[in-house]
Amino acid sequence: MDDLFYAVGAVVIGRNEGERLVACLHSLSQLGQQIVYVDSGSTDASVTNAHSCNATVVALDLSKPFTAARARNTGAARLLALYPHLKYIQFVDGDCAVDINWLINAQAFLDKNSHIAVASGRRRERFPENSIYNMQCNHEWDTPIGEAKACGGDCLIRVEAFNTVSGYRECLIAGEEPEMCLRLRKLGWKIWRLDVEMTLHDANILHFKQWWKRNQRSGYAYAQGAYLHGKTPEKHWVKETMRAAIWGVLLPLIIIITTIFKVYYAVLLVALYALQWVRIAYKNRALPNSYQIATLLVISKFAEGLGLMMFWKNQLLGQRGALIEYK
Repeated sequence: MDDLFYAVGAVVIGRNEGERLVACLHSLSQLGQQIVYVDSGSTDASVTNAHSCNATVVALDLSKPFTAARARNTGAARLLALYPHLKYIQFVDGDCAVDINWLINAQAFLDKNSHIAVASGRRRERFPENSIYNMQCNHEWDTPIGEAKACGGDCLIRVEAFNTVSGYRECLIAGEEPEMCLRLRKLGWKIWRLDVEMTLHDANILHFKQWWKRNQRSGYAYAQGAYLHGKTPEKHWVKETMRAAIWGVLLPLIIIITTIFKVYYAVLLVALYALQWVRIAYKNRALPNSYQIATLLVISKFAEGLGLMMFWKNQLLGQRGALIEYK
């Protein structure tokens, strides 16, 4: 295995993450100075804190729209300009702290498997008990072990593979990781989820409005992903888009129209949501607060549906979508 200090560098992205950013940068201290922090217009002390943690700081141009994809690409370019010998880049969101053993384990895995482009591990919520929204995120991060279709924002990626696909697609306001992984897999690369602790994430979603915005962003990402790759054999995010469209847009519209003519039929259609709630609650019955989780998953389709409509409105008007922030 190559020496960790020689082979791996890190790109951290953030915006007003406060002490979460400090914890993130401290968790990467084993990399020495091979850390680039990309700031997207923070108004707190993020830039000052990053400098004090010996990270190279890049402030994104405020005249261009922010996206996580753009921040990651900018950070990777700076990192590789400073350390062109690097074999791997650890991408980390600024609200995450990296497990002390993750980089060694992930690098060893990629060193032994040259056909694998991206390795990710177990991301956990730092405070799942603080809200049902955090708890839902913690469950969301628990994806299957082994070969995967995509990774999340935290991952160790092979520089060779990253450069082959020119990194992330910068126009995406969300969902940039699965989209890049799709392009990597088309070229024969593999994505892998290790049964290893990777990061502690602090979603800090304490209010319904935050949770709603996050799901709205997901809906936008589904629509954009399906627009870009929905006609491929994989039908990227077509199922997710259709699900959000049916439950979050079409069915509510039909219920409203039906109410005008036959209230009885409208009530029957509303009952479909109750049946969906029962199905989801039963599927997740092993989880704590399964009833609350089921309620959130049913309601989330309305937020996702709004995200779909936002995307298609922008497409019709020829506009670029603005970043949807939930913090």
